[in-house]
Amino acid sequence: MDFHGIDLNLLAAFDALASERNVTRAAVRVGVSQPAMSAALSRLRTLFNDPLFLRSAQGLVPTPKARELAGPVSQALQQIKAALLPKEQFEPATSAMTFTLGLSEYPAFVLLPLLSRALEKLGPGLSLSVHAIGSRDSSVDLLDAGTIDAAIGVPPTQAENRILTRSVMRDEFITIVRRGHPAVKDGMNMQVFLALRHVLVSPEGDRHGLVDQALAYLGQRRTLGLALPQMFAAPSMVAHTDMVATVMGRVARQSPHWRKLAAFTPPVTLPVIGYDLMWHRRNDAHPAQQWLRDQVAALAAAL
Repeated sequence: MDFHGIDLNLLAAFDALASERNVTRAAVRVGVSQPAMSAALSRLRTLFNDPLFLRSAQGLVPTPKARELAGPVSQALQQIKAALLPKEQFEPATSAMTFTLGLSEYPAFVLLPLLSRALEKLGPGLSLSVHAIGSRDSSVDLLDAGTIDAAIGVPPTQAENRILTRSVMRDEFITIVRRGHPAVKDGMNMQVFLALRHVLVSPEGDRHGLVDQALAYLGQRRTLGLALPQMFAAPSMVAHTDMVATVMGRVARQSPHWRKLAAFTPPVTLPVIGYDLMWHRRNDAHPAQQWLRDQVAALAAAL
């Protein structure tokens, strides 16, 4: 390939197609017509001798070659832009704008109050709009569609080059029962754990969670008394019943019922759960969103 013969506009078209996964949206992004974008895709296929993007019901699906090119091309274009254009500045104290976040339940309860307070102090003209993330992969769809600026949740099941991530929070599981529960006067062990009825938290409505997987590995099975879609409702249920729940530590400690609960180390080995800050590559260099991501990371680190 003769590098000197490459039209840099084609690389801009490639970057838009890799980010948007849609010819029409990619055309709007770079300011050309849809036929012009289709023609650019045809030239890109010839240039790289690869289909690059295949049509599917979900939009354009990148080939392995396109996935390999997406990161380096995007970074190169950003470097060119930074060299040719004056650097934009973001002044939170004088700006008026709304940031749109996608949040799963955990960061909505743990981090959102801190972030709202920070924006109230640092930028009186700034506001937040929140979209609920129901499943771990829905954040990718919302970012692809441009519905949200960033998301905080459990990492998606499959890494995508166009979705950038930064680990911001981790938490460990604890097992909780109501304080004074007669079954745990001598502590929590596997025998006691299996004898109790359990509260299962499953946003997706499953009746088989991480605890069940760990127990199955040991050839054991627990008895479910209640399945909930909201994790922060679990401490209340445990505080007022004889059931047991295994939840993330901050879920229990931030509950108004914390003083009514007794906490134990689970009698099974469970993973530490990590939460990522996620954003679309197209927004990576946006000054206001860079500032927002830095605020989120700093607040999460302070936890």
